[in-house]
Amino acid sequence: MSEHFPGRKLRYYLTIPGPCPYLPNLEERKVFVHLPPLEAISVNDQLSAIGFRRSQNIAYRPACHNCNACQSVRIPVNEYVLSKSDRRILKRNIDLTKSFVEAEASREQYELLQRYLRSRHPDGGMMDMTWPDLVAMIEDTLVRTHIIEYRLDGRLIGCVLVDALNDGLSLVYSFYDPDLMSRSLGRYVILDHIAQAQKVGYPYVYLGYWVKGSPKMDYKSRYRPLEGLTDGGWQRIKP
Repeated sequence: MSEHFPGRKLRYYLTIPGPCPYLPNLEERKVFVHLPPLEAISVNDQLSAIGFRRSQNIAYRPACHNCNACQSVRIPVNEYVLSKSDRRILKRNIDLTKSFVEAEASREQYELLQRYLRSRHPDGGMMDMTWPDLVAMIEDTLVRTHIIEYRLDGRLIGCVLVDALNDGLSLVYSFYDPDLMSRSLGRYVILDHIAQAQKVGYPYVYLGYWVKGSPKMDYKSRYRPLEGLTDGGWQRIKP
């Protein structure tokens, strides 16, 4: 199937159904499109606005039969007010240093990712990720992509791959030290990117898909206000 964008025609492809990673006893299917090399940035911006996510040089979104539980969500950062819990998390991590890194993988990142996956997602589809897989995930990109690294006393404890869209920051994938759960590093990364977006004038932070009923996705419902992509466009939702 195909769809027209101004001045271009994109062809979409469907994946073979497989087990849903979020809800039991269901199958997932995705529709994907290859980002055109000469127009990847603008096409990725437009596809992100209608619920697609990027993986390397492919954009995808769910296309499941009889299920629409996956909903694209984003935080309108200029309306976000820090809660008491948010402030505690920011204070707890005030000793971290942060650095902007070009989209290049490192062995240090890979070792942290392996520890994170073994601890947090031992049965997940990424457990068999090899070093070349990480390199491809980070470096095979035609869009505006970078990495933010978080360190404690010089040691890498958190990492997030981020796309810069025309209207916000899209958190592609993050991982962190599983031995530092008391720091709530996953939430800290999101709070830090809300602050980054506010600082540079982006209106949104994109969190990917929120799946109602999935414990893996419950954390996204903590951020209020939250906008979700509905049949009527982006609207305020109450998870």
